Amino acid sequence: MVLVAEQFEHVVGIDTHARTHTYCLIHARTGALIDTATFPTSAAGNARAVSWIARRAHGTSVLAGVEGTSSYGASITAVLTETGIEVAEVRPASRASHAHTGKSDAIDAEAAARSLLGRDVDKLAQPRQPGDRAALRVLLTARSLIDQQRTANRNALNALARSVDLGLDARKPLTDAQIKTIAAWRIPRDAEPVRVLRAEAKRLAATILEQSAALNVNHKQLADLTERLAPGLQELPGVGPVTGAILVTAYSHHGRIRSEAAFAALGGIAPLPASSGNSTRHRLSRSGDRQLNRAVDVIVRTRMSYDTTTRTYVARRRAEGRTAREVRRCLKRYVVRALFRELQTRMT
Repeated sequence: MVLVAEQFEHVVGIDTHARTHTYCLIHARTGALIDTATFPTSAAGNARAVSWIARRAHGTSVLAGVEGTSSYGASITAVLTETGIEVAEVRPASRASHAHTGKSDAIDAEAAARSLLGRDVDKLAQPRQPGDRAALRVLLTARSLIDQQRTANRNALNALARSVDLGLDARKPLTDAQIKTIAAWRIPRDAEPVRVLRAEAKRLAATILEQSAALNVNHKQLADLTERLAPGLQELPGVGPVTGAILVTAYSHHGRIRSEAAFAALGGIAPLPASSGNSTRHRLSRSGDRQLNRAVDVIVRTRMSYDTTTRTYVARRRAEGRTAREVRRCLKRYVVRALFRELQTRMT
């Protein structure tokens, strides 16, 4: 085991914000504070910060501890990496520590630097690298936003069709065929209220079609990137482009998650004891990555419907007196174990 203080001569802690970053340089061997400075987050400001570090470190080895390497600290992380300065991600100081030391950007930057001194170099949290994984996260976020907006527009169009007479059968939610018909309407030269209502219906329908097309493109992009990062993952029962992308982004890279139990805990799938008196039972955790939890739930429900082996297991456990929820909980734990092993094997 090699400690940071043994391998690096200096450590710089960086407290990141939207407009400025605060830097604190300390000597790794003695812990002495050398200097503190604040620079803007512009390209020129980042360049000045790197020069400031180089001048005060006198060409010795430097480790940078950056808060939020995937958000506010992304730009300075890229600049430091290009310069040859090794970067480790650090967590912001806790509120409990602020009660003893106070709160300021300089104090937080110093705390970030000192948090690395006694750490094992091999166990430092590495910043996420830009590339296919970053693109996958962006696509998932975009898909969620587009889907929410499309649902809101469909609800608005349904409400409009039911509140005014547009010549539509709105007893049930409008179908895709009806939406296409509405989007192709010509706006008549009728009285103002009728023209406005039909124009708004046409606008909503056209927007829904555009969002559906965007989701189709997003779906294909997710499939391509997931296949590139984890070949063959989407061939597993119940795993599609969206659920596969969620699994890949949660797993991220080899070494991030130490075991399949940790992967289950990350997704809130590890069962928690919920026994009382003569009743011995477990329940699902309400914490963890809910997106990962939802993806595993979709995979399990799909297998319960279409996978013969899973259906046989469900029938056997139901015959033992298990409820459908308890069987699904057990299945989620088994499935996440198998998925973790598949990710270990398939991830590039």
